[in-house]
Amino acid sequence: MCTVSYISRQGRCFITSNRDEHISRPIALEPREQIVNSVKLLFPKDPQAGGTWFAINEFGAVAVLLNGAFVNHERKLPYDKSRGLILLDVIANSEPQVVLQTMELKQVEPFTLVLYVGVDLLELRWDGEKRHLKQLDAGKDHIWSSVTLYDEKAIARRESLFDEFIATTEEITESKIVDFHSNNNQDFENGFIIDRNTGLKTFSVTQMVLDQDQMAMQHFDLLNDRKYYIPFSPKTLETSK
Repeated sequence: MCTVSYISRQGRCFITSNRDEHISRPIALEPREQIVNSVKLLFPKDPQAGGTWFAINEFGAVAVLLNGAFVNHERKLPYDKSRGLILLDVIANSEPQVVLQTMELKQVEPFTLVLYVGVDLLELRWDGEKRHLKQLDAGKDHIWSSVTLYDEKAIARRESLFDEFIATTEEITESKIVDFHSNNNQDFENGFIIDRNTGLKTFSVTQMVLDQDQMAMQHFDLLNDRKYYIPFSPKTLETSK
C-alpha cells in the first residue's frame, strides 16, 4: 500500500501496488473472491484488521490504498476504523465513486485512495480533516508513493525512475511492470523493494490487468516466495459474452 502505479496501453489497464509493512505485522492472506455487502470482490486480506489495500469488484472497479495524504502526519489514536476497511466500504458497492464522495471519514487516519471505474480514474486524499477529490487523466501514466514512508526527495526520485521506465520501454507488459516494481536500484531505504533496519519491508507486489476480454490479478508474496494468478470475471464481461 505504499507504491502504486497506473498504466494504460491500447485498451489494457495495469494497476500495480507494493505493500510495505513492519515485520511484526502478519502476512496477508492470498487473494480470494469474497462477498462483501452482497457484492463479489477479489482481494488479498489483511488478517490483522480484516481489510485490504487492493480490491476489484464484480462491476470491474478497482480500488488501491496508500497510507497518508499530503504529508507525513502525526497519528492521533484511537481511530474508529482502519483504512483497509474503508477501502472495502468503497469498493463493495455498484457506485464506489459516489461512496467515495459521501462516506463518513471522521476519526479515520489520513490516506490516499486511487479508484478506477470504467474510463474514470479518481484520487481521494483524506488529510484527517478534509476530503480532497480529484479526477485524473486515465489516458496518462501515474505513480504514487506513500508520504508516511518517503520524503519529497525520495518521491521525486521514484517518479523520475518511473518516467524513465515508461520512456525507455518499447512495449509495456504486465511482467515488465512487475519487474519495475521489484527493483530497488540498490536502495533498500527508498527503492521499490525496501528492507530497512527499522523492520520495514516490502511484503508483496499485487497487480490487476484489465482488458476487454479478461481480467486477472497477480499477487507476489515476497516473504514466502509465492506467486498467485487469479482470473476474475466481472458482470460487465459475463453479460457481454
